[in-house]
Amino acid sequence: MKVKTILVSQPEPKMENSPYSKLIDKEKVKVDFRPFIHVEGVDAKTVRQQKIDLNDFTAIILTSRNAVDHFFRIAEEMRFKVPDSMKYFCQSEAVAYYLQKYVVYRKRKIYVGKRLFTDLVPLIKKYKDEKFLLPSSDVLKSDVPDTLETLGINWKRAIFYKTVISDLSDLRNVYYDILVFFSPSGIESLLQNFPDFDQKETRIAVFGNSTVDAATDAGLRIDIKAPTPETPSMTMALQKYIMSVNK
Repeated sequence: MKVKTILVSQPEPKMENSPYSKLIDKEKVKVDFRPFIHVEGVDAKTVRQQKIDLNDFTAIILTSRNAVDHFFRIAEEMRFKVPDSMKYFCQSEAVAYYLQKYVVYRKRKIYVGKRLFTDLVPLIKKYKDEKFLLPSSDVLKSDVPDTLETLGINWKRAIFYKTVISDLSDLRNVYYDILVFFSPSGIESLLQNFPDFDQKETRIAVFGNSTVDAATDAGLRIDIKAPTPETPSMTMALQKYIMSVNK
């Protein structure tokens, strides 16, 4: 079965020359983007119910752009003026640069990991006397709190936003050759929106071990996996597969 259409369960990349653009040009396939899940902020009242007082913290651990947005949103709702002395520990450069939306970058104490959460550990250890706040979603990989627990620091998690399943009812009678998933929540969304989903000839592409597990548990046949040593990105895995079946 040749591949002509792909649905990626994420927002469309904002950059013009994204790897998907190159895939479309090279393999002459149609790629659509549709988030299967989205994020909704919780209100300040819900945060207070978690016994969170922003005055108690001297450092913020930021794992995503969503965490940045919702920390500053909650601060505004609580009329909390974020002090210039606040330290920001950002999981990646992308998250750190995104901070510029809210603070004057060069005037703040910002510490940046390379990509993985564990990259932040040496930086956090260096400032272990700080009082750390971890703004997060209700869905959080266990390695983040597990890692923080091992450091023996003063930290607290606060749920500032929630992962919500998107309404996909308009896709009921739309068919794609490949569906691409990046999280267990995406698989959950597929099954909640279409409880009678019958895979048939639809190929399933998954990124990451937790997504593989979710797809397998759901009884789905996985045709494309990433990352692998040969195909470290999803677009590389898709291209390899398409080249093999579209000969």
